[in-house]
Amino acid sequence: MGLIAKETIERVLQATDIVDLISSYIPLKRAGTGYKANCPFHHEKTPSFNVSPQKQFFHCFGCGKSGNAIGFVMEHEGLLFMDALKKLATKAGVHLDAEADDPNARAAKRSRGKLLDLHREASAYFHELLKSDPQCQHARDYLKSRGFGREMAERWEIGWMPENPRVFLDWVRSKNFNGKDLVASGLASSKDEARPAAGLYVRFRDRLMFPIRNEVGDVIAFSGRQLKEDPRSGKYINSPETDIFKKSNVLFALDRAKKAILKEKAVILCEGQIDAIACHEGGIENAIAPLGTAFTSQHARILKRYAQTAVLCFDADIAGVKACERAFRELAPEGLSVKVVELPAGDDPDTYLKAHGVEGFRKQLAEARDFFDFKVGSARISGRLETAEGRTELTRECTELLATMGDHAARDQQINIVSTMLGLGSATLRDGISNAVRKANSQALRPMRGQQEDQPAVVKAIPLDRTVGYLCHLALTSAPAQHFLSEQFEALHEAKQWVEGIALLEKILATSPDTGSSAAVNAFVAGLREGEQLALHCEMGVMPAIPEDGIQAAEQTLGMLSSIILQKRDSAVKAALQEPSLSPARMRDLLEEAKEIAGLLRWTGRSTFNDELPPETKKAEKKPWEKWNKGK
Repeated sequence: MGLIAKETIERVLQATDIVDLISSYIPLKRAGTGYKANCPFHHEKTPSFNVSPQKQFFHCFGCGKSGNAIGFVMEHEGLLFMDALKKLATKAGVHLDAEADDPNARAAKRSRGKLLDLHREASAYFHELLKSDPQCQHARDYLKSRGFGREMAERWEIGWMPENPRVFLDWVRSKNFNGKDLVASGLASSKDEARPAAGLYVRFRDRLMFPIRNEVGDVIAFSGRQLKEDPRSGKYINSPETDIFKKSNVLFALDRAKKAILKEKAVILCEGQIDAIACHEGGIENAIAPLGTAFTSQHARILKRYAQTAVLCFDADIAGVKACERAFRELAPEGLSVKVVELPAGDDPDTYLKAHGVEGFRKQLAEARDFFDFKVGSARISGRLETAEGRTELTRECTELLATMGDHAARDQQINIVSTMLGLGSATLRDGISNAVRKANSQALRPMRGQQEDQPAVVKAIPLDRTVGYLCHLALTSAPAQHFLSEQFEALHEAKQWVEGIALLEKILATSPDTGSSAAVNAFVAGLREGEQLALHCEMGVMPAIPEDGIQAAEQTLGMLSSIILQKRDSAVKAALQEPSLSPARMRDLLEEAKEIAGLLRWTGRSTFNDELPPETKKAEKKPWEKWNKGK
């Protein structure tokens, strides 16, 4: 594009009210003769971002960023000057004179305009078919079965694509669009790109058509819902990406929801279009949905313009739980707080609204749980907290998720909450977060260092407490110790909640390989999972030789294990006593347990954590795996 006259830029700025512009991105509050907000360019709790309607200027006293309307759009959306100017000029209805001197810009504008025209007219055509065509009665029946009537279809301009593609193609020709236009729009594709005469394949057939709109309400794509069961095709299919449609930049219903999101300071993120529509039809107008694809960092940046909190309202199944975690990983770096609505199993927002009404659904929204409360609660229900391995894995996951949070003040608060829920010291989580941040930074730099991004997956050893590792060593090398440990079922089962590796020890004892045969032991080890093999090799590599009295060594090691468990129980009880709003009954139970643990610790004579091996084994010669390897 050629140079833009200074006068033209001034006309764009004169036609743009900076307060209206910025308030369409973030909520502004009146402050004297100006406006204030939390800065969108850095994380802060006290507003230092100021907007002056008199000067048509913004300035942040926190990070120092300032400028006019064009500068704000450039900074907020990551655009070049010319792109930001064009965006504001289009919105203000100001013609950029230099476009006449740039044939490429002129052609791109014509192409974009034609695509928008095609989508707008196609949406109206599909909608008219749904209302009046006798061939699509089954589509109207489907909408009625979902509790939606004609008024809803009109409000959302829902339509129907005929099953016979010739019907649609005849309409296209009648509107003077051609095959090239259809392919560019994504509504059709070439059957053979090398032979244009081979014809077109229409992407949507006999489907409900949901128009997908950009933030200003232009139809830019479609989502088609299957009406007849067809295993060869998905329930929903969306338009492919085109010059006017990028999935990572678009959220369904955001054009309708953005005012309500600004007002509520919160966005409800549903899993599908029908769920978002059901919310809006019930008067809950701050609901949106991604377009059948992964929630992206760009989606999160868009929502940051409007909301402070994201309320995830996904399906109540395993896939929904995983989707919540994926969304958190994108939302948290942008500084948004994340809550999760827990609907009954088998329900989604649409079904719940129809069964319990709007007030019932609003109650669910009001009771949405903080993300980590939801995550740890789900782990507790699934039994992950009942084993040390599960607790360790959950701690690692929480640590990685906490490390993604862009709002460090909020993260500090969550660290204290999560450490209490997991029965850990907050210092443990802080150290883990520091390591996770360093690891993430290192991975981000890896492509810059010329390394391959797609590395083969590295198998990691399972977590194995050193004391349990020694018991595994005894069970594989001493027949008396193996027999003795096989009789300690209850003690080992109790230990599973507190130390890692008990499941591997139980697997050894259940199989009871012949300790006198290196071939039998090697065969057993070879049948273990790779992570279990690695853990055994790592631990056994520093183990002493076989003790003369295996039973005595096993007894002493079990005693040490009991002491370790008592120490961990003591830490968990002390952490639980720090929980806010403890009921008197719960506090009484915890104090009784603390008293019991203190007595047991005094009885064992151990007041500090000690994970050393039994004293009589320290001087023994270390010959790890030598005997076993002879049989290989």
